[in-house]
Amino acid sequence: MLDSHWTESADLSHCLDRRHRDRVHAFVARRGAFLLLLAVLLAQLVLLSVQITRGGNVRLVHIWVGAAFMPAERAVHAVGQSVAGVGRTVADLWTARRENQKLRAQLGADEIRLQLLSEQVGEVNRLRSLLNFKEQLSYPTVAAQVIAWSPNPGSAAVSINRGSDDGVDKGMPVITPQGVVGEIIATYRHTSQVLLLTDPLSGAGCVLQGSGVEGVLQGEGQGLCELKYLMDDEQIHVGDTVLTSGLDQIYPKGLRLGTVIRAEDGNVYKRIWVRPAVDENRLEDVLVLLKQPTKQPVPAPSLRP
Repeated sequence: MLDSHWTESADLSHCLDRRHRDRVHAFVARRGAFLLLLAVLLAQLVLLSVQITRGGNVRLVHIWVGAAFMPAERAVHAVGQSVAGVGRTVADLWTARRENQKLRAQLGADEIRLQLLSEQVGEVNRLRSLLNFKEQLSYPTVAAQVIAWSPNPGSAAVSINRGSDDGVDKGMPVITPQGVVGEIIATYRHTSQVLLLTDPLSGAGCVLQGSGVEGVLQGEGQGLCELKYLMDDEQIHVGDTVLTSGLDQIYPKGLRLGTVIRAEDGNVYKRIWVRPAVDENRLEDVLVLLKQPTKQPVPAPSLRP
């Protein structure tokens, strides 16, 4: 049965091939003359194109061939130009990336140098201001730098790099051009400890600039001080300047202590908060007044009205 099917398929294929050949032979028989004429014309055209030349002795066949292949040549040239352009673009991008990395590194180094220069300029300005202020004082002084802060959170104190070998002694005032910093409370050979105005154990005799009302400035912590022992009937205004009175025998008279930021009436005495003239969080360079104060407590007025 399979052989019979195979035989039928082969016969069918043979029949189709023969029909196709018959059709081709019939077409050639009917169009033979036309095809022959067409072949002769093409041959003559080719011969003429070989013999005929144009300007510059260029044969016509070459022109035809060039015209036929010109689009392909242009396409290949365009593709080559595109590939070359992409290569140049990639190379330019790689070069630009490397230059960008170099510029970023250089910019980072320049920023560090600028920061160092700014710090140096700031230090020079601080020292110049400190020197000018020192020349205006009538007391001998020694310049010092803050090197450490008290680790005790309940204490406002700093350490400076000057001690007994530099003439610094306990009880000497520490100041800056902006105002009073505090008082020396302990000395060593090369360092000293300074109790800041804002420490609760600190105190200074003071006077309000303008009105001349005197009181006592005591540290309150949290970066503030309290002006005590001023009666409720005293006229106190926010923004009033508080100066040293000199009555405590520690700080010379007329040094700036701070500015009134708040005032409230109490039962007998006002409650007055003062912001110190010197920002204790930005302490760097200070002056120690080399004078030996008289060890006397700050006078406090009577608590009776």
